[in-house]
This record gives sequence, structure tokens and C-alpha cells, in this order.
Amino acid sequence: MRRSIKAVLAVLIVSLALAACGAGEPSTAEPGTDAEQTTQSTLQTEQQAAQPDEAAESAQQAAAEPSDDAEPASKPDTEQQEALQPQSETSGQESPPADGDGNVELTWAPALNGVVFEQPTEMAVLADGSVLIAEQRGSISRFRISGDETQQFGVLDLTDQVTFSGERGLLSVALHPDLDAQPFIFVYYSPSDAALTRLSRFRLTADHAAADPGSELVMLEIPQPYANHNGGAVRFGPDGMLYLGIGDGGAANDPQGHGQNRETLLGTIIRIDVSRSSASEPYRIPTDNPFLGVSGVRPEIWAYGLRNPWRMAFDSVTGDLYVADVGQDRWEEVAVVRAGENHGWNVYEGNECFRSQDACDQLTDHTRPIAVIPHPDGCSITGGMVYRGTEIPELVGHYVFADYCSFRLWTIDPAGQLTERIPVDVSIIAFATDQAGEIYALTPRGPILQLIAAR
Repeated sequence: MRRSIKAVLAVLIVSLALAACGAGEPSTAEPGTDAEQTTQSTLQTEQQAAQPDEAAESAQQAAAEPSDDAEPASKPDTEQQEALQPQSETSGQESPPADGDGNVELTWAPALNGVVFEQPTEMAVLADGSVLIAEQRGSISRFRISGDETQQFGVLDLTDQVTFSGERGLLSVALHPDLDAQPFIFVYYSPSDAALTRLSRFRLTADHAAADPGSELVMLEIPQPYANHNGGAVRFGPDGMLYLGIGDGGAANDPQGHGQNRETLLGTIIRIDVSRSSASEPYRIPTDNPFLGVSGVRPEIWAYGLRNPWRMAFDSVTGDLYVADVGQDRWEEVAVVRAGENHGWNVYEGNECFRSQDACDQLTDHTRPIAVIPHPDGCSITGGMVYRGTEIPELVGHYVFADYCSFRLWTIDPAGQLTERIPVDVSIIAFATDQAGEIYALTPRGPILQLIAAR
């Protein structure tokens, strides 16, 4: 039976296994208007200030980048106008449900009493059932649900420190998976004082209700030659290591060749150990990283040859890392990324040669994606999650993802079969999941949406 809104909210009363879980794009129809008008929620603090004018942001971005490489403001990386494994621990747990056959019709239901958000980039659920929402402008808020009442509390406000424009802003957050021992939140953002992206750690209060803004430990800074392709997904793997997806540095065509240059962190997924971070040593290199000790290669690199891995997520059962890599002007792609792999950019785009046939012939270690979406069926892929919930048994084991500007939703089953699902009818910035494995979608302006079966 279709879940009621109360059931939707009840699912959120579980602590997060959000090892998941990339901010705006062309103008689209905005969801949530009815929910905004009719919700009975009462906010104890005001909603965020109105979003800066997107046209002005687009103009700013175009001025900062080559004129033929401008991308629309909004979700990091729309290319419509392009030119610019270790397994998770399962000991002592019940056996996971068998993979579903995918034979189900899907729809959406608003969560959090239909509260409307502006450019949310991440959602996480705390052990007490409260929900963290990060918004691209630089704020992180906590929401507590009690019946029809929604209470809002500030967690961390970086709006004065963040450049919020186009593909820049507060791009990703992740809670440490062991908050009792490591009460930290990790934030990846575009600082307003430099042309770079920054990974920082903040200490949470004893009840995990807020972060101390004065506790920032800058862990890593990555120079960004352009304002787009910042990537930005901070995830903890089942191995306890922190993974970060980083774009190729921007513009079009990867003009500086970062994708195949392992002397830079641009165009890579990195893997670092943050278990004993300090000001003198913010992170360590795991001893089993694939390029540790290799001359001329950054030891943080886990995989490379990526263009703009906006969102990625670990499968909570298999430990596989699913990455959605935004394409240039022909192909969007989904990859399962493993240690040491080269995913081909900018020699390949999807499965096609991008640079030249000679360059493709010479690239003998290219790892092909598990799925590709041609333009115009897609133009800016939004990576999703592998469904491991119980409310839609037919979908168990299927990877769910979308495209920001074509409003389409797909699934990939465990055998690799790609299936187009319901039209989304709205842009999806990011996906999230709760500990129960249920999937949620974040949209540019509107309520958080839960994926449910249309029964």
C-alpha cells in the first residue's frame, strides 16, 4: 500500500547510514508550492534568505571563465551549454533481502512535513531522529519532527565564508560514522577568500546538535583554475576511510589535462584516513592506497580519469562505490569505481573516443562505465543510491539515479540492466538515504521527496 505521509516521516526516525551523499542549474518548474502553502509545520527559526538572482550568478560565472565555457548557475555541472571495495560489515546482522525484480511503478511523497528548501546539497539523519540539511549558500540546519510540527535549529553557518555562485558553494557534508568516538562533521566548500575548494572538519557539541564554528580544522585545499567542475561528494566508506570526488578543474575539454595527470588531485577520487587528525597532520595516507609509493603520483588518489563526479554513494551491502560522472556534450555515465582504476577522461567520454583515436588506442587501462546516457536524454547526471529499504521490495539492489536537466529517473539492476522510470518532473540536485535504506531526493526549491511505490 502507498505509504502515508506519517509513515514517510517515521522512516526518518532512524540514524543515518549516509555514506552518501553533489547544487543548481537551468530554470525549472519548482516543486513544493502546495506544500509550502498548506503545510502545518511551524518553524522555530526563519527559513534561509531568498536565493541570489540566478541570472546574476550566471553572468558572474561567465565573466570568470572562457566565454565559450559558461555553464548555467545551479546544480554543479549542467552541460547543456557546454564549452566552458571492501565489503561492509555484516557479521551478526540479518541477511539482506534478496534483489528485487524491478517490476514496480514509482512515485514521490514529500518528507519533513513538506518544508521547502533552497538549493539543498545534502541530507543526513541523526540518531535522535532529527535531520540535517545542508544548503549550497553555506548553511547547515537541523530539523526535528513532532507530529505536524517541524522545529528548525541552526547547526553551522558558513554563509560569510562561502562563495555561492553557479557551481560553487557548500557542496557536500558527511558525518563521521562513529559520532560517539569522533564527534565531527566534514564539510567541502568553496571559500570566498581564494580560488580553491576546501575540505574542513568541525567539532559537534556533546549532543551532536550543533557544530562549533571556531573548531574548523582545514584538512585539504585544492586549487581550482575555473569556477565549474568542483565535484564534491564527501563519503565515508565501509572501511572507515574518507573518500572525496573532485572534478577536473573546469572549463571545457579538460584544457589542462588534469584527468590523466596523477600529479594533481583534480579529476580524481581520493581516499584518506582521518581517524587521528591534528593540525600538524590533518590526514594520513592509508597503507593500501593503490598509488602509495609510486613516483610522480599523489598517494591520496584512489581512482582517476573523472570529469566531474558530482555525487557518489557506497552500497551498504556490497560496499561497491557508485559514481555518477557528468559528461561534456554527448554522454553521461555511471561507474562502479575500484582502487587504482583509470576512468578515461579526457581521452574517453563514456565509451566513445573524445580526444582522438590514437589517444584511445594508447590508453590500455581504461575502465568502462556500467551505464551511459546519451544527450539529450541526459545532460547533467545526478548520482543516486542503491536501494536497500523494505518499503519497495521490488527495487532492492537497484541503483537509482537521475538527470538534472532532462528530469528523468533511471535504475540499474544488479545484472546491469538500465531501465527508465517515472519522469521526475523536477530537477534533482542530490539523493540521500536513511538507515532503513529508503531513498530521498533533494530539489532546487521544494520539499525533500521520498521515493515510494505507487500502489
